[in-house]
Amino acid sequence: MTAPEGRGIAGYEHIGTFRILHVSTGNVCRSPITERLTRHALGQRLDDGLGRGLIVESAGTWGHEGAPMETNAELVLADFGADHSGFVGRELLDEHVIRADLVLTATRDHRAQVISMGHSAGLRTFTLKEFTRLVRAIDPATLPDPRDGVVERARALVRAAAALRGWLLAPSAEADEVNDPYGAPITVFRSIGDEIQEALDPVVTALTGVSTPR
Repeated sequence: MTAPEGRGIAGYEHIGTFRILHVSTGNVCRSPITERLTRHALGQRLDDGLGRGLIVESAGTWGHEGAPMETNAELVLADFGADHSGFVGRELLDEHVIRADLVLTATRDHRAQVISMGHSAGLRTFTLKEFTRLVRAIDPATLPDPRDGVVERARALVRAAAALRGWLLAPSAEADEVNDPYGAPITVFRSIGDEIQEALDPVVTALTGVSTPR
């Protein structure tokens, strides 16, 4: 199988791959921002060799198939120096869930929809903020050394996070949600972008073993 054009970190897929799927509603605001910020952060922290095998993509539960991302979403990505080019919206399909090693959703409703599709997705599907909260509680020393490849480290991270779920609860239901900025002014989009970036940073650090570049 090959990665969808423009979405792969490695540029191609092989046996040692780890696929991250970001899910929101329309796949034109939150999940494109999260997809491209994830790719940008991984590119900053990993050289081509270590990053090979990581694939980052997105889809929407009511995805606007073939649509570009919202202009304000593109502007948010530009603020972070991330690339928005070549993005094409997608509707979430069974094959996306089947192929994903980690599904990160914008809200609990999205998470429930992914899990309801079956494919044993429950143990690898989290809201983004939920996954961040769980990752913060994991000792990085218990994970495989990223110098030996980030794919095994990523798989171990998902297993560890799944084991913590139910033990480490959110302070409120809303704490695990990223609100939809669709139709809102750029100030709201930028606030959501900051929120997503803040949630992603510890996740990418845990995946790569490399802290935020200074």
